[in-house]
Amino acid sequence: MENPDQMRVLVLANQKGGVGKTTTAINLGTALAAIGETVLIIDLDPQGNASTGLGIDRKHRKVSTFEVMTGERALDAAIQPTAVPRLYVAPSTLDLLGVELAIADQKDRNYRLRNALRSMAGRNVLPNGERITYVLVDCPPSLNLLTINALAASDSVLVPLQCEFFALEGLSQLLSTVEQVKRSLNPGLTIHGVVLTMFDSRNNLASQVVADVRAFLGDKVYETVIPRNVRVSEAPSYGKPVLLYDLKCNGSQAYLKLASEVIQRERSLRAA
Repeated sequence: MENPDQMRVLVLANQKGGVGKTTTAINLGTALAAIGETVLIIDLDPQGNASTGLGIDRKHRKVSTFEVMTGERALDAAIQPTAVPRLYVAPSTLDLLGVELAIADQKDRNYRLRNALRSMAGRNVLPNGERITYVLVDCPPSLNLLTINALAASDSVLVPLQCEFFALEGLSQLLSTVEQVKRSLNPGLTIHGVVLTMFDSRNNLASQVVADVRAFLGDKVYETVIPRNVRVSEAPSYGKPVLLYDLKCNGSQAYLKLASEVIQRERSLRAA
């Protein structure tokens, strides 16, 4: 996707649930904001966990990504600030469950998110005049029209992968879908990287999964591994990213390292 103001769009996708996708979206977004980027998280999951985890109460989601996807409202109308400086969110509601039915007969149904982002690009949509530099799209745990929209709108895919026995099962399906979207909807789409989540160093199987995934995907796997961490699990119930909840815990430090690694890959991509 071409972005006139260098806004980069990364989609977090994995059709398997419970892999740390939303947690990664929230905390990677927070970490990127902490190192100076201006970040928008687009919540495309009807469950709205990214919105809740960033402290956006359901009664305050007057304009959501449902209205954006149906074309009723512009994306900037849905954007809300969070407790984290330079971090914004376009929240979701359960209305998103009906979006496929609402736009099924529209010719541009696969490009609703891309069109919304393009109409926003190059304009000062934030109240203080800041320019969004990164957009992170949190997808539902399925390969449905919402996920297809996210893939069609994005520059790159970031795949959270849990360190468990079935980690690689289903990954090939996701990679196949990415290739299909690349061929038919978004020729510039790339795999940004795979981040291994919920790693437990006491578990021999987890270490074996890390070795297997690295052997299978090579340098597509980020060096940073996100540990299984109680503080990371607790933070969403307080409506906070873990970096606000407990900056010094292992989970927070891992997400800061991941953000640095993402930025380094971005620089390499732009230099290539």
